[in-house]
Amino acid sequence: MYHISEISPVREKIKKWKQAGYRIAFVPTMGNLHAGHLALVERAKELADKVVVSIFVNPIQFDKKVDLQAYPRTLVDDKAKLLSVECDLVFTPSVKVLYPSGSDITRVEVSGISELLEGESRPGHFSGVATVVTKLFNIVSPDVSIFGEKDFQQLMLVRKMVKDLDMDIDIIGLPTVRDPDGLAMSSRNSYLTAEERKIAPQFYKEMKFLAESLKKGATNFQSLQLSLMSKLEKIGFKPDYIEIRKANDLTVASEEDVEIVILGSAWLGKARLIDNIVMTV
Repeated sequence: MYHISEISPVREKIKKWKQAGYRIAFVPTMGNLHAGHLALVERAKELADKVVVSIFVNPIQFDKKVDLQAYPRTLVDDKAKLLSVECDLVFTPSVKVLYPSGSDITRVEVSGISELLEGESRPGHFSGVATVVTKLFNIVSPDVSIFGEKDFQQLMLVRKMVKDLDMDIDIIGLPTVRDPDGLAMSSRNSYLTAEERKIAPQFYKEMKFLAESLKKGATNFQSLQLSLMSKLEKIGFKPDYIEIRKANDLTVASEEDVEIVILGSAWLGKARLIDNIVMTV
């Protein structure tokens, strides 16, 4: 496995692989890798000849400095995990390498979807995501890139950006990888205390109850959302939002819609959990 931290050597390696006729898959990450990330790499290996993984804690997508500073960095362990799944190249640029101009940078804005839900709760977040993903795509020049469906809104944003900017990249979503108790795997789960970790699976469990109500024909969406938020508060969460949206564009769903997605975010201690359920009703 090649480990490269500068842009030019990555481009040189990719150029040689493409000249040899290899198909390139790319998995962007912020490190602190878990089984969910490794599942993305395994899927990438099925779709391409060479797999590139980036590890970069992107400062411009954090709305709070304390969150950026606290984000876990585990590069030695991450490299060992990537080696175990036969990743071909890991790209670990520094902030100075990706943003040599400092804060005075060109930003990518994906209109509409960036202002909803996570975008409303975390101002500037999706501009930071779109900007860094665009830069990484320009460096790696992948044929295909794989993202987890846990970050459903992020996946939709990347797909829209690629389409709108005519990027010749296939964007593949991989179903959320969960612990045996149902909790969606996330690097931020490490913020949970032992007691909070016991409570955390209730978030997805309660969302599934809401999904079952919808399957049975419930249509009072606003009431269902408020009821679930109240229930989560009683369990110990601080809900940010629970929303029932159209799965194709994340606008507010109505009882006529068939393809919908339930999206939720809630704080539990220092950890901010997000999850979703995509469904047909």
